[in-house]
Amino acid sequence: MENTINERQAALQQALQTRILILDGAMGTMLQRYDFQEEDYRGTRFANWPHSVKGNNDLLSLTQPQAIAEVHSKYLEAGADIIETNTFSGTTIAMADYHMEDLVYELNYESAKIARRVCDEFTAKDPSKPRFVAGSIGPTNKTASLSPDVNDPGYRAITFEELRVAYKQQAEALLDGGSDILLVETIFDTLNAKAALFAIDEIQEERNIRIPIMVSGTITDASGRTLSGQTAEAFLISVSHLNLLSVGFNCALGAAQLTPYLETLAHKSEFYISAYPNAGLPNAFGQYDESPEFMAEQIREYAEKGLVNIIGGCCGTTPAHIKAIADLMKDFEPRKIQSNNAIV
Repeated sequence: MENTINERQAALQQALQTRILILDGAMGTMLQRYDFQEEDYRGTRFANWPHSVKGNNDLLSLTQPQAIAEVHSKYLEAGADIIETNTFSGTTIAMADYHMEDLVYELNYESAKIARRVCDEFTAKDPSKPRFVAGSIGPTNKTASLSPDVNDPGYRAITFEELRVAYKQQAEALLDGGSDILLVETIFDTLNAKAALFAIDEIQEERNIRIPIMVSGTITDASGRTLSGQTAEAFLISVSHLNLLSVGFNCALGAAQLTPYLETLAHKSEFYISAYPNAGLPNAFGQYDESPEFMAEQIREYAEKGLVNIIGGCCGTTPAHIKAIADLMKDFEPRKIQSNNAIV
């Protein structure tokens, strides 16, 4: 029988206190293997859509749901405790590129339902290892802090209010579809993230619920800052006004390059710490070369230093990478946090 949301949240807290949880790897990397063409993205429902939709991976939750479920299953088989919904671009802001703004609620709802179903199947097989759904909320393709026009530094392509409305629609659909966690991820502009967090907080108040929230920023280069200029510590301070489940970093860098910034978070935060780096840095062709074994060895340092509670993979990672990481993490204790971070 399917567990209630409260039972799953209690199980999540219990799991976090006893072991390092494994997050899944890259959805896009896995979908590339299917070599879907324009007609595959369209399916029958969107056969006559007047605009190109190839590359709209979120749409595949409607037109190729079996592929999305298959990717989720492969990551769960590899040892993932948490899988992300296929909704990285699931806002009206990002979907405007495909003229599919009206589909946003459905895309998020159906994506969450697919992930929920697969997770429940795996939990039923082994109740001692419950699996959880993280509703993926990406950064959108616009930034609230920076001007896209070098000749007009005061110009903004998006407002905080527009972001709040878009994120709220996405978050509500992800929750309605069965997400246990909301993951605000790949944050390159903390003002965008604050709009998402503001929207989620509104939902908590309106629905009288507590939502486990994961926040994951991205350090864009060797300067150690986000795209909007914040250091790791400044980023942490900017998002710590909410009772978050976790804070961490993903994308942009490989595991080795991410280590010092995770150390900053781990030493200064009372939240759980998450990390899901790329499989190294991209090569000249934009590919990621780190093997599962090599990447796992890079991540070993996180565990040996007691830096993380949740670990997974971003660009270039596959179920083989996640399995290697999961196998390694079994030998380590999770990072201890100083205060009670339980969500009640």
